[in-house]
Order: sequence, then structure tokens, then C-alpha cells
Amino acid sequence: MLKLSNFIGGEFVSLQENYIDSYDPSIGKVYAQIPDSSEHEINLAVEAAQRAFHTWSKTPCSTRAQIMYRIADILESKLDEFALAESRDQGKTLEFAKNADIPRSIYNFRYFAGHILHMEEKATVMDNGFLNYVQRSPLGVAGLISPWNLPLYLLTWKIAPCIAAGCTCVAKPSEFTSMTAYMLCDIFKQAGLPEGVVNMVFGIGPKAGQALVSHPKVPLISFTGGTVTGKKLYETCAPLFKKVSLELGGKNANVIFEDCDFEKAVDTSIRAAFSNQGEICLCGSRIFVQKSIYEKFLESFVAKARQLVVGDPRDPKTKVGALISEQHMEKVLGYIELAKQEGGVIECGGKRKQLDGEFSDGYFVEPTVITNISPSCRVAQEEIFGPVVTVHPFETEEEAIDLANDNQYGLSCSVWSENGKRVRRVAESIKVGYVWINCWMVRDLRVPFGGVKQSGIGREGGEYSMNFFTEMKSICMAN
Repeated sequence: MLKLSNFIGGEFVSLQENYIDSYDPSIGKVYAQIPDSSEHEINLAVEAAQRAFHTWSKTPCSTRAQIMYRIADILESKLDEFALAESRDQGKTLEFAKNADIPRSIYNFRYFAGHILHMEEKATVMDNGFLNYVQRSPLGVAGLISPWNLPLYLLTWKIAPCIAAGCTCVAKPSEFTSMTAYMLCDIFKQAGLPEGVVNMVFGIGPKAGQALVSHPKVPLISFTGGTVTGKKLYETCAPLFKKVSLELGGKNANVIFEDCDFEKAVDTSIRAAFSNQGEICLCGSRIFVQKSIYEKFLESFVAKARQLVVGDPRDPKTKVGALISEQHMEKVLGYIELAKQEGGVIECGGKRKQLDGEFSDGYFVEPTVITNISPSCRVAQEEIFGPVVTVHPFETEEEAIDLANDNQYGLSCSVWSENGKRVRRVAESIKVGYVWINCWMVRDLRVPFGGVKQSGIGREGGEYSMNFFTEMKSICMAN
């Protein structure tokens, strides 16, 4: 059985006696162990990051970019290896890992390497003879905490802008999905990333994560994960005046008007609902359909949901893999039972998917579509984070906007209509951080990404990420 090691100061180190079991969700069995790190390991990692910061923060952008391009190139050469590891570790289909997770991880490094080569700072000579300019300086050691649903994808979304900006970091991946983070550390060494620029400490949130968040020499924290954990993290950071970015939960509306491109809306809504087993914070799990096409949409949507193959994540035919853990599977199944108690009709799915052979103990749940349920009930309001959607009719544009906004979360939304004026009105009225019009999950890394309400604070992407990892100082000089 493989035992992972922390990566501190450019070396793999094993300092602890306790380890955490890591499961292959598709078979429900332990296949690796990760360090159960504590405050001691976090302290060592922060010290290493501090030492590296003095040099890395002064390293020319061109040199930082060259190293990041090398990281991307090596990762690309190992795409299949990383995709297989991500699939096994998280339960997602190999197809999704190969076409989404790993390619996006590669692009994260390439994008931010290019970004720092083309950044411009403006200086202005004022009429009264004073020169005003802005100095942008890396902030220091960043604490980066990433989730289990898109492990390498979201970890590199933090690491890439961090090191591009000249910061160093201590990263803590989810204890459920540490494998590709561990593998990435070897690529850092191969690419010539200086020792201590990126440190990887594995462990659980209340122990390793809390030690990182509360560390007095870590001035900024970037966290992606659940809203409950995000609140606790924010409470820790506030008295210490740390710079914080929180990308939290989502219960995203998918609003479909009668004048939509019907087939495209159905097909994309299926993908938005069930990609990565519904374990994406951007999944469209609250589907609102205009009443005139509601029955037609529901019939087509349910038929396509029933066709999705649930099973071996490595099989090319599989479209829905395993959920991350037995505990999470039981949570998802519990919401389906709650829906029945609230009067919901299970149009398809609704059960654990029992497979044969080596996958008989895997954490599989059938794609589930629920109707005849109030948009205000718990199942339609709370984040389930699984292959479960609710479908509701609406009559008017105003009602659709009200329904979409009636939720504690505000991460994203999709709007479907061929009426250009309508989609713009609706998009501008819905209280979320990101709106897709006649599409889903299309990301330009130059534009800001983040949520409102209980979906978080702060924005990531392009200059917004650079602003987070740097401090800007205004300097006025007399000529």
C-alpha cells in the first residue's frame, strides 16, 4: 500500500506516525494512506515557505514564467497517468479527468505564466509636477486549501497565480483526494521550482487546516470548499486581519424559457446536472422550466438521464462515476428520502446503484430527477452535491427571476432563451457571481470568478487573482 509523504522545503518528508486511510470510491476499499499532519508539520512548511519567499519574490517574472511553463509541459506529458490517478482517487470517470481536470490544471500554469509576462502597471505624471505610480508586491506565504471534487484542477487554480505573483505557499489538499497533489510535487522538482516555493502538507481540516489558517506568519488564505467550513475559517481569520478568498457552496438555478434551443438546452442541462456525479459547485441542480414546455422538457430530460451509464469509472461508456465516500453517499441518499417525505415524485433514479464484481461496494448513486416539490423545500434549497436535481415549472420572466434568487447561495446560473433582450434582463437581475447564457461551464480565465451571499467572498481569475496575491502601494514622487 502506498504511503504518501508531505513535501516540505523541496523534499518528501515523513515525520508522523499516524496516517489516514485513502479510499478508492469505486470499490469502497483503502488503497493508500496519507499523513495525518499536525501543527508541527505546518510550522515546518511555513518556515520553508518564508525562507523561499525572500528569493522567489525577487525572481524576475520571466524566470518564474519559464518554470511554470516547464511544470505545464511535464504535467501534459503525464496527462494519462494523472487522469487515471485522479479517477481512482476521486471516483470520477476517467473520461472527465482526461478531458477536464488535467487539461485545465495544465492550462492554469500556462495561463498565469503568460499573464505575468504581459501585465502592465500604469504611471501618471500629474500637471503639478508629481509622479504617481503603483508598486505591486507579493504578499508573502499563502495558505491554500482545496476541495475533493476537482482535486488537481482547483489546487492548481490556487498554486499557479500564487507563485506567478511571487508568493510562496503551503497547500493542504483534501484528505479524501491527495494523490495527484502528491504526484505534482515531483513535477515541481523536475521543473526546477526552487525549494520551499510550494509546500504540500496532507491531513484533515480541523488539525492541519486549522493550524495553517491560524498561523500568524501566513497573511493570506485561499479556500474552496463547503460554506459551513468557510464560516469557521473566516471567524479565525477576521481577528488576525488576514486577506481571505472564499469560494463556497452553490445551489445553482438553470432557467429554461419556452423560446430556447430545446435540444441544446436539454443536452447541456443533463451535463450541468450530472457531470462529475453532480459533485461540482457549479452544477445546475435547480431546474426551472417555463410551463408551456415543462412536460416536453421533463420527458426528454428524464429519458436522457436514464440513459447515463453508472459504473466503472475507467470504462469509456461510463458517464457517472462513484461518489467520494460512503458517508457522502448516505447524505445524498438521505436527501432523496427527504424529498419523498416532502411529497416529491422520483421521476428516475433515487437509489444506490448496485454493481457486480469488484465494484459491488462502490459508492454509486443513480442520476435522480425529482418533481412535484416546492422550490422552498430543503431538497430544492440545500446543496446536495450529488447526481440529484429538482425540476419546477414557472410562468413568467418575473417569477423565474424570483425563483432563481430565492436561495441562500449565489454562485452561478444558466439562462436559456433565443430572445437577446430577455436573457440580458434575466442575467442582470439574478444575484449570482457568474451567469451562463445558452451554455454552461465555459470559462475564460481572464474574467472574475466567485460567488455572492453564502457562496463566498472575493474573486479569482486574471488580474483579480494577481490583486489577491499582491499588495498595491501608491507612490508619489516630486520631480
